[in-house]
Amino acid sequence: MAHHVHLLAKEYGICVILHTDHADRKLIPWVEGLLDLSEAEVAAGRPPLFSSHMLDLSAEPLEDNLAECARLLPRMASLGISLEIELGVTGGEEDGIGHDLEDHEDNAHLYTQPEDVLVAWNRLSPLGHVTIAASFGNVHGVYKPGNVQLRPEILLHSQEHVAEKTGHGPKPLALVFHGGSGSEKDKITAAVSYGVFKMNIDTDVQFAFANGIGQYVLENPKAFLHQIDPETDVPYKKIYDPRKWLRVGEKSIVDRLEEAFADLGSRGRSIAMKG
Repeated sequence: MAHHVHLLAKEYGICVILHTDHADRKLIPWVEGLLDLSEAEVAAGRPPLFSSHMLDLSAEPLEDNLAECARLLPRMASLGISLEIELGVTGGEEDGIGHDLEDHEDNAHLYTQPEDVLVAWNRLSPLGHVTIAASFGNVHGVYKPGNVQLRPEILLHSQEHVAEKTGHGPKPLALVFHGGSGSEKDKITAAVSYGVFKMNIDTDVQFAFANGIGQYVLENPKAFLHQIDPETDVPYKKIYDPRKWLRVGEKSIVDRLEEAFADLGSRGRSIAMKG
């Protein structure tokens, strides 16, 4: 799949970042296998297959989390691959990995402490490029209002704390916004201003795809019940052809991504446009 993406990116003249997400302890051998493949690519004079890999060991003690990240990061760095880590707990579930979100609880575990971010930065940043998914009340999926409160100012506090303690300039951290689906626009804007460079919206993308197809089915109900109209004898093949309604779903995803580009301030800023 990665080879296919690289080929299409070259042919279309676009920039693509390939990232693997949420690998917990049992998936580390899989990540190491991908690094084997990237090493072979680099040895042959080609770019690594992936731009970054995520280790999600947030369910483990902080020291165990960072120790495993520190073991793998130098290998990634030698290939020009970034490491994404998660600190704190992002509620809900993504790719079969997640944490329960409880009703009527303060969900304090969903907020990463700046002190932990500093520990992670000091341990990992000398080893290679690291990005941090710090939890600030975000959840995977979409939940009813009131269960959690997004507090992007936690990201600002982490930036300020690390900058103060390390002597780095403003906003030294590259931050990741997990569980961005359904988030308020002003919270997205604030998070970006505090150093978020990547936001995950898998749930919104899935819904956009399903919603586009669902609307198409509602507009053409007979075509999904009959091959030929029972009253007019008109064939419906051009309507129920999967290539037709799958394309509708794809266009719906494009619309949702355009919205995300605007929310994140990235529209028109691809480096492919500057080449």
